[in-house]
Amino acid sequence: MTSAMRGVNIVLKPRAIREECPLMRRSSALIALLGLLCSPVSALAQSGSLDQSPTAIVKRYVTLDKKGARMDAMSFETLMPYIDWKEEPLWGRVVVIQDGTVPEDYRQWEVVNQLEVVIPVTFTVLGSVYLETASFVPEAITEEVRFRVKAVRGKWRIVEPVIPPHIGLKRMIDLVREAEVKETDAEKRGILAALGETLRKVKP
Repeated sequence: MTSAMRGVNIVLKPRAIREECPLMRRSSALIALLGLLCSPVSALAQSGSLDQSPTAIVKRYVTLDKKGARMDAMSFETLMPYIDWKEEPLWGRVVVIQDGTVPEDYRQWEVVNQLEVVIPVTFTVLGSVYLETASFVPEAITEEVRFRVKAVRGKWRIVEPVIPPHIGLKRMIDLVREAEVKETDAEKRGILAALGETLRKVKP
């Protein structure tokens, strides 16, 4: 176990994987990167009251996701007031984004009824980091994700979909740098350094 791995508490069980292809066995350097993909994030207001706009829940979720809150058990707890699932799949891919936009105008939503809406969130995607190989694949696209928000036990909650983490570019660069600094194996440091250099060249 490398020094970068100590204290890492990685969530979820392999049986819950929802990625498109089977995950390859990770090197300790890549597990170190996964473990560092989020430091604790301050929780925002956790009401979810039905008196609030359901966009408040979606905005909080998107903001925390951008900071990497879905990548370890401690940070995942900060998301619990906004979602209706209890655990995350063990993702093999992280989507790197510039930003995510949540529409305030209800005319852009799909209103199912008074207690259920579908809110489209637009992500400016830059590409994906694949954790098995510590590689970045550029893909500059605009992605729309339609979040279904329902009243659950008297609170607004996102019920679907469960998508791969969408992390901001600057945050991803910082986390790769942290993993590189903490890694004690020279070869693995080189892998992480190369990934960091690739990410720094990405033009938002």
